Amino acid sequence: MKKPMMRAMLFEAPGVPLRLVERPVPVPGPGELLVRVEACAVCRTDLHVVDGDLTEPKLPLVPGHEIVGVVEAVGSGNIGAHRQGQRVGIPWLGHTCGHCPYCRSGAENLCETPHFTGYTRDGGFATHVVADAAYSFTLDPEADPVGLAPLLCAGLIGWRALQKAGEEAQHIGLYGFGAAAHIISQICKWQGREVYAFTRPGDIEAQHFARDLGARWAGGSDERPPRMLDAAIIFAPLGALVPAALASLRRGGRVVCGGIHMSDIPAMPYSLLWQEREVVSVANLTRHDAEEFFPVARKAAVKTHTTPYPLERANEALADLRAGRFSGAAVLLP
Repeated sequence: MKKPMMRAMLFEAPGVPLRLVERPVPVPGPGELLVRVEACAVCRTDLHVVDGDLTEPKLPLVPGHEIVGVVEAVGSGNIGAHRQGQRVGIPWLGHTCGHCPYCRSGAENLCETPHFTGYTRDGGFATHVVADAAYSFTLDPEADPVGLAPLLCAGLIGWRALQKAGEEAQHIGLYGFGAAAHIISQICKWQGREVYAFTRPGDIEAQHFARDLGARWAGGSDERPPRMLDAAIIFAPLGALVPAALASLRRGGRVVCGGIHMSDIPAMPYSLLWQEREVVSVANLTRHDAEEFFPVARKAAVKTHTTPYPLERANEALADLRAGRFSGAAVLLP
């Protein structure tokens, strides 16, 4: 009997465009789910993978880690046939060991031997994907899968970064107003906080977009906000934004670096850090983050702004993300 086939965009080497291939649909192993992909958002981390900034991908690789799909088959183990037909979300964190000191302490995002979707295991730039059932979140079957997809990384990492900024932070700067910032700004507004949006210098369209989503102020990353900030979250992968953000921070404020990769932070005067200002980073996510975030996103009525692309145009979506040609998030449709 002929095996069922799937389509996937294959990454084979940095600097080489992804290639559309056909391959047999994989069979889920113990504790795994076979998911038919409905939508997969395109993340800046995908750019870091295909551009070679992240240097240890599985090759060849199917990228993509903001996946929404429907369970078509269930592997053996204690999963339960009830997951068949469920809509699930598959995030960046694909598996953790469960027994290292970080996993045992609730910091599974820092696991010593993790697996990452679309990096060390195949992801969602495809019609089908196999995922660890324990790291697949049940999603609303009535929601729009395209609108849900950016929540699986931009939303989750944005939420973790916002938590790091602190509940007491009322005046928050968001550097890089892309997929994550446009989600988190809506949550900040719902929480009663004020957002100050920083875009690429001269990007008037992105500044209008930020103000439309409720930002109190929007300007270039080379500008100073009209008031000192309690916290700043940097989503853009530019190390030069760290001293810029510190310069706009009140005493005791905090800068949160939300990206998995960032260019080098330049030398800066100690006076920017003095007076108990802090710089912290966010690494990956935990399943607890998802348990917190998805109910909040529903209550805040978060609406993601998306630009859809057919699967075979994944290279175009990546190029448009790199060039900043759209607001919100790109989403691939198989």
